[in-house]
Amino acid sequence: MQGNKPSKKKQLFSIGEALTEYLKRQNRFVHLPVQYKDLLRYEASTELLNQNGENTYWETVYFQEYERQDLYDKLTRIYSLLKADGDLKVLEHLAVARVDFCTFGNTKPFRIRIINRLNDNYDHFYIKKADASRVYGLELEYLLSPNSLSYLVDGETLIEEHIAGIPGDDFMISNLQESDFNQIRMAKEFIKFNERCFVRLLGDMRAYNYVIDITPDIEGNQYRIRAIDFDQQSYEGRKNFYLPQYFKENNPIIFLGIKHMAAETVRQYQLEERSLIAGRVKASLKQVNDLFDVMTKDEISQKSKVLQLREELAYHHKNDVFKKHTHMGELVFTNIKLLLQKDFRQSIVFKELRDNL
Repeated sequence: MQGNKPSKKKQLFSIGEALTEYLKRQNRFVHLPVQYKDLLRYEASTELLNQNGENTYWETVYFQEYERQDLYDKLTRIYSLLKADGDLKVLEHLAVARVDFCTFGNTKPFRIRIINRLNDNYDHFYIKKADASRVYGLELEYLLSPNSLSYLVDGETLIEEHIAGIPGDDFMISNLQESDFNQIRMAKEFIKFNERCFVRLLGDMRAYNYVIDITPDIEGNQYRIRAIDFDQQSYEGRKNFYLPQYFKENNPIIFLGIKHMAAETVRQYQLEERSLIAGRVKASLKQVNDLFDVMTKDEISQKSKVLQLREELAYHHKNDVFKKHTHMGELVFTNIKLLLQKDFRQSIVFKELRDNL
């Protein structure tokens, strides 16, 4: 079996007219005062290290004095667009504390640290190269997962909010050795996360591409795994690439599941998550249909990868309906319908999902 790694650096896909019109209808498309390319004019940079003095793959960048203040003012305006629908009142006590540039990854993001000067509280947001498949990933996360998130698009620029949580790889080092009760809850959440990723074909969910959101509860902690990287939304051709259980980086959590979960318990949690996804589809049925009207016609992967994935999904589902599809979006839509229909055949959701495939 092939290794579960991307075949090579992912190709970026431009945002076409149909997707732009969809984003406008959803108030995701705005005219930004700063574009991604504007931030590339930084004058100098210094390596950004973590608390242990280790490389983080981020650099803090510095801009020439004559343009810095104007640029920082525009960045705080973008933050207001992202967080407060452009309400300028929120800007009164906000300032840019730092701009970092990531030297690792497909979209080469800038991370903007915004600080409240009244209480020194800070937040972040990201400015990235726009990529159609990533935008589809963000939109599917918003529609089909339990997580809400904000993002904005303007031409070749993508703005994303920061998703708070402990990075998955750090969590496995420092937080797994808790009570059996918490380990069971963590294993349960990973099963549900694994199901969410496969239903909507979000790939490359190894430990450093998601975070763990911890909520203290009466008898221990509740856990939520949240994806933070959507570059690999239905791009690769290997089916197992969309199942986090197959990444060795996730083995510490996998072993918790093996230790604490019987097969029938795993199945119960899978069905539970599919039921929740079905409910989300029903709650946003028009928007889901509108999204797939665009996505099923868009080019967001290479032809060879589409052909490979459709064969592997047809074999997995024992259903040749995949073999007639020529676009990744068609494979995603069919995968969602088939996985949910298997156990919720009576749900009105699937009768109302447009049968445009």
